[in-house]
Amino acid sequence: MRIQVAVLLALVSSLASADEVYPSKPIRMIVPVTPGGGGDITARMVGSKLAEAWRQQIIIDNRPGAGGTLGMEIGARAVPDGYTIVQGSIGPVAVDPSLYSKLTYDSVRDFSPIARAVSALNMLVVHPSLPVYSVRDLINYAKANPSKLNFGSSGAGRADHLAGELFKTLTGVKMQHVPYKGGAPAMTDLLGGNIQLIFATVSTAVASVKAGKIRPIAVTSAQRVELFPDLPTVAEAGVPGFAVDNWYGFIGPRGMPKTIVTKLHREINRTLELPDVKARLEVLGIFPFLLPTPDAFGDYIKSEIKKYAQVVKDSGARAE
Repeated sequence: MRIQVAVLLALVSSLASADEVYPSKPIRMIVPVTPGGGGDITARMVGSKLAEAWRQQIIIDNRPGAGGTLGMEIGARAVPDGYTIVQGSIGPVAVDPSLYSKLTYDSVRDFSPIARAVSALNMLVVHPSLPVYSVRDLINYAKANPSKLNFGSSGAGRADHLAGELFKTLTGVKMQHVPYKGGAPAMTDLLGGNIQLIFATVSTAVASVKAGKIRPIAVTSAQRVELFPDLPTVAEAGVPGFAVDNWYGFIGPRGMPKTIVTKLHREINRTLELPDVKARLEVLGIFPFLLPTPDAFGDYIKSEIKKYAQVVKDSGARAE
């Protein structure tokens, strides 16, 4: 009996020691989209600052596909030792549980919430060949040409997909959804004229907007933003009740040690408050949106799942 107790005490002491020296080896950060979009940019910026502070490599592991669910599945199966974390976002965390009839993970049961990081501004942009200069123009054109418009997204269940479905529901227009494995390839097809519009993240669209290659007509937020003061919100431009908040955060496999979760939460929040990080993100329409504790982020996730279950139900959207 004494031997068993001694072994148990030694194990507990070993785990406590591991928590204190964390991280003692490289950390893998799974990002469920292709490189180049807002989520990837945020992950790389946070990862680089964590690497500087901890003098440990943060390995960005892009795992796009199936609206972000592939990366989530990998994260759910990882060892919960703090050396694999996932960049979670509104799509695979909050929307996909209602959008997909079969998921191999549960956003609440299978993950440890760490930190809600940022909100990313989305804007409605169209190809310049489209004779559309306002939200009202788009509605009128879509109604005159039912099902002829294709709107792209960074993947089924992502914020840009959800925005398109909500737009269809609130306006009664018919458009076809074309999912991609990230915002960057969707933007490439918009520039090529293969699709006609995207509710794109600013980080993905801003360079092409400034170059005059695509036309912005509205932002998806509830209020106008200083970054684009002349752009109306979709709601004020003719679609009352429209608002989509695109957020990114960090989660890990279920069962992560609380001390490690707390340390990650504290350091991620500290990183996002650094003036140079805030300045670099804000020009891309990405703004820190922090919560005080990991548990608060867990409660937020539950509320988002409930909210978007109703949106998905109302839109009739499905993805398989």
